[in-house]
Amino acid sequence: MGLGSTVTGMFSLVWRILDGIRRTLHLLLLLVIFGFLLAALHTSIPIVPAKAALVIDPKGALVEQVSVDPLGRAFGEVSGGSAHQTLLRDVVDAIEAAKSDPRIRLLVIEPDDLAPSGLSKLEDVAAAIRDFKASGKRVIATANSMDQTQYYLAAQAGEVYLDPLGSVSIEGFAYYRMYLKDAIDKLGVDVNVFRAGTFKSYTDEYSRKDMSASERQESSAWLAALWGAYQRDVTLARSLPPGAIADFVAEEPAQLQALDGDLAKLALQQRLVTGLKTRRQIDDEIAALVGEDRDTHSYHAISMDEYLAAVRAKHLFQSKPDRRIAVVVASGEILDGRQPPGTIGGDSTSALLRQAQFDPTVKAVVLRIDSPGGSMFASEQILRAVRRLRGAGKPVVASMSSYAASGGYYIASGANQIFASPTTLTGSIGVFAVVPTFQATLAKLGVAVDGLGTTPLAGMGRFDRALTDPEKALMQSSVEHAYSTFLQRVAEGRKKSVADVEKIAEGRVWAGVDAQRLGLVDHLGGIRDAIAAAARLADMGRSYGVDYLEPQLGLRDELMMQLRSNALRLAGAAGLVATPAALEHRFGPLLEQARSLARFDDPRAVYAYCWCEMPGG
Repeated sequence: MGLGSTVTGMFSLVWRILDGIRRTLHLLLLLVIFGFLLAALHTSIPIVPAKAALVIDPKGALVEQVSVDPLGRAFGEVSGGSAHQTLLRDVVDAIEAAKSDPRIRLLVIEPDDLAPSGLSKLEDVAAAIRDFKASGKRVIATANSMDQTQYYLAAQAGEVYLDPLGSVSIEGFAYYRMYLKDAIDKLGVDVNVFRAGTFKSYTDEYSRKDMSASERQESSAWLAALWGAYQRDVTLARSLPPGAIADFVAEEPAQLQALDGDLAKLALQQRLVTGLKTRRQIDDEIAALVGEDRDTHSYHAISMDEYLAAVRAKHLFQSKPDRRIAVVVASGEILDGRQPPGTIGGDSTSALLRQAQFDPTVKAVVLRIDSPGGSMFASEQILRAVRRLRGAGKPVVASMSSYAASGGYYIASGANQIFASPTTLTGSIGVFAVVPTFQATLAKLGVAVDGLGTTPLAGMGRFDRALTDPEKALMQSSVEHAYSTFLQRVAEGRKKSVADVEKIAEGRVWAGVDAQRLGLVDHLGGIRDAIAAAARLADMGRSYGVDYLEPQLGLRDELMMQLRSNALRLAGAAGLVATPAALEHRFGPLLEQARSLARFDDPRAVYAYCWCEMPGG
């Protein structure tokens, strides 16, 4: 056998081995895909007991759209649920379906795992609970301890029970920010800020050590609106006298001292709760109403997720109605390109609106917005898609959730009508650009930068050299033009003059109740009000279906989430990473600011963004 034959044989052997590995990998990939398919196809439909309690126990924050960020969800799994989310419409749909379901005898609210959420979302759930109570069925809330958000939800029940060692913590609403000027000066970073709008305060964190008078003025107004709404809703639900919640907060230290620090007894004394009982005591009482489940040694209960699966199963094989209202959810920051659920993409959200435009069964669209804004360019893309829908004869109604500010308001301005909750944060009509440079920081390390360009603008955008005066003038002119465009878009959409819009713009944030008074929104109401308005505008009567158009989670995202989740879990078990909950508690505000800056990707570096995310309770 010659050398050539030997080499050929070796290469042939290597090829067969590599080809075998390739085939094996393909087979494994197919098995994974089939595993997903089989899991989906063999999911059993839960059976609703003939007599049961529906348990509403939301995990994490209430959201308009569940985020699919793999790393965020992986951290949530590792930390035991801190990053979990509960879809608002799932909670509302479950309660509404149970209202007329004879199998559901009562509603049990367990808010222990609910994270701080926008007040407008809590108000939507509260309205559903009130309707449920109006049907004559009981609503019981039970908790070990409750913070402000959790208590708001529990207070809507007819009966509220707290563990004898528990507490109710109500503090009011707060709005605090970090200011980085001193740190920036020490680091030698030159942060070039360009903005348009007196109240456009997002960039103050780079140029100030404290809150400006204008931001303090606007923030005090919307904070008062939120705090007033919270107190009103809770006192009405609990049949307390006006001012009872504010008095409770103000007098709590003295009253608690008189009760030897017993927080549960204080909540009972102030009529915030109906009684002090353990979870076991409550379970026994409910079992007397719906019967005992021998497997769980508790009462006959069905969870919200199981109940929704059972209720929605009957609609799976029904044909879609030929007259539909499409709901497009725009939740999160507005970024360029295609973005996953939980973020608004200029391309991806526009594509959903375009899908509705060319679907002959879709007669109207509701754009549900829960966003602080973001990229000006992406916002313009979405606004154009809204206008094309209207041009095609399909009405568009904007429905604002907890906040629809800056770019969030930009995309709403083109709708036929705009609905907002009284506690929605909206407006913030203004723009800014931030360009940091690090030449002074590098100089401290002995690094110098020198060179030349063919024009005064050559080399613009380098992080290692200061912006020149022509470059600064260019950026400021660009921001002012963007602001002028923003004002013009709002004026066209709201049928106002630019001068009238400018009086209520300047980057100022408004609560929904004030925005309606100023003409920034048309009506106060929730998404169901917006859907009904869309049906009227499209002359649909009462015979129509409602479909949510949303981007779907791909197989790659699911696989990445599983891989990252397992890696993080192993790292946490080995002590290689700190618990995400601890990291979030210590560095959350700073990390969120850094994440926002890192995500900004507008091609002109111009943003319509509001640092006004709903303060948690």
